[in-house]
Amino acid sequence: MSALRCNKKWIVVFPNRITLIRPIQNVNHLPMMTKRQTTGRTAKRKSLRAGPLAANPAPDTNELAVEVLGRFREVFRAAKLHFAAVKKIAGVSGAQLWALSEVNAQPGLRVSDLTQKMSLHQSTVSNLVEKLNSSGLLRRVREAGDNRVVRLQLTNAGKNLVARAPKPARGVLPDALEKLDRRSLKKLSTSLDSLVKQMKVRAPSATKTHLENI
Repeated sequence: MSALRCNKKWIVVFPNRITLIRPIQNVNHLPMMTKRQTTGRTAKRKSLRAGPLAANPAPDTNELAVEVLGRFREVFRAAKLHFAAVKKIAGVSGAQLWALSEVNAQPGLRVSDLTQKMSLHQSTVSNLVEKLNSSGLLRRVREAGDNRVVRLQLTNAGKNLVARAPKPARGVLPDALEKLDRRSLKKLSTSLDSLVKQMKVRAPSATKTHLENI
């Protein structure tokens, strides 16, 4: 037996006879797969391979916004709980304890120095100092060489109060921010700036207000 090709047909030759097997289709007329069909099949194969991932899509923007809102609530609630503990145990406000702790760490601060460290309005800090002085926790001392310069120092009662007060004396939020590295703080500042710009109501003066009074 042998096979021959003749006029685009395959012919099998047996002894004493010739048998036609089948014609060969014209390759120029074979149906071509379009680009759209190819893309569709490829996407279908990818979706089948990624099956389990499709069941757990990433949270949308609204879900992320609610999650971030929950973080803000947690931060503010933790700060409020700390202020309440300070008031109950030490008998002073969170802002007053922060002021006392700064003077305790660096005796001889001026009111302007304390204002900068606490990032508050100078009038607010002046009122804090006045109350602490009246309570016998802090005293104002004028420099011998220049009576115009007033330095702040703690009394023994002030030192004892700082020692027994809940920590951190500056508050949980200032303490946590101080522990972040510069890169993290810069990123956080940029994100918060973008957030504030999206708010319909603005309160710029609050940037110099103690969290306890907001």
